[in-house]
Amino acid sequence: MNIHTPGRFRPATLCARLAHGLTASACIFLSAIGGAASQDRTVTIAAWADYIPPEVISGFEAKTGIDVVYDTFDSLEILETKLLTGGSGYDLVLPSALVANRLIQAGALQKLDREKLGNHANLDPDILAFLAKHDEGNRYGVPYLWGTTGILYNPALVSDRLENAPVGSLDVLFDPAIAAHFADCGIAMIDSPEEVVAIALNYLGLDPFTDSAADLEKAEALLTSVRPYIRHFRTGALINGLADGDLCLVLGWSGDAGLAHARALEAGNGIEVAYSIPQEGTEVFFDFLSIPVDAPNPENAHAFMNYMMEPAAIAEVTNQYFYPNGNKAAFEYVAEEVKNDPNVYPPEDLMDKLFPNLPRDHRTLRLLTRSWTRFKTGS
Repeated sequence: MNIHTPGRFRPATLCARLAHGLTASACIFLSAIGGAASQDRTVTIAAWADYIPPEVISGFEAKTGIDVVYDTFDSLEILETKLLTGGSGYDLVLPSALVANRLIQAGALQKLDREKLGNHANLDPDILAFLAKHDEGNRYGVPYLWGTTGILYNPALVSDRLENAPVGSLDVLFDPAIAAHFADCGIAMIDSPEEVVAIALNYLGLDPFTDSAADLEKAEALLTSVRPYIRHFRTGALINGLADGDLCLVLGWSGDAGLAHARALEAGNGIEVAYSIPQEGTEVFFDFLSIPVDAPNPENAHAFMNYMMEPAAIAEVTNQYFYPNGNKAAFEYVAEEVKNDPNVYPPEDLMDKLFPNLPRDHRTLRLLTRSWTRFKTGS
């Protein structure tokens, strides 16, 4: 077994590329200055905070004359509920491939007009083939970013508490005897039940997408064993928590480590944030750009989607947020230190240990959701 050595983000290159703040409020663009713009000149986007750079949004606005309203969500479950309920007011959304699959089945997304997407040829055929497992024929969405779920950590705080801590292994989070060392400096997890449970199942040597109630109970028992040491599950607070030194160990997304380290650099607080893809393997996720079935401005949504398929535009996102993208033509625009970072673009031997998220049936999903609720609440 090849054991991956955790990478460190390089302060000099990060500082050069991220000299400005990337707060959620900086991403909010009003639909007009001095008065409301006509409805057909706006596009309302729902995405994670810090997931579309302000410069990219400004570039789109300057090129098209369409104003962007950027709304954020704290969990995919919240986004999914809004879209299933209808009337969200969103023109463009960024669900995961897994959530997009359920939204497609429920009729909550509309088919794309490929004639309005002239840049579609830039996309990576291999990634389109993967997404076709969730969206047959790639009719309802296009790839945005992808990444891994792994171990984000503060090297100084971790080593102070446990010399030679196994930060390249999920043992650091899932072994109670090890996790207990870090309770005082702060452990947190993303609030993503399907993702975390799949990773826990894989760690146990089980099928990450099993429909076995007994296997799900084993995953719950594993997670419950470390629950006393977990401070919170606030996904939106993980980046700042790491950047401020309020957290020392997180099960989260690869790109968030880069953002957290960049914010620490901006603050000049001397905090370092590193990332490791677990040696046991982990989930690789893909995010869609999709249009709700009741989007008020689908034409503008197509325009934004097409802009995000321009190689230079999507490469800028990768360079700032440390997530690889699904655009083959964009690779030449990706900064060398990003494309050569194995935590951003994993080598082939590590890719072999990654597994994509897959749909679960309704029964299994209910079991998993109840299990996650018990785990989180400690009841």
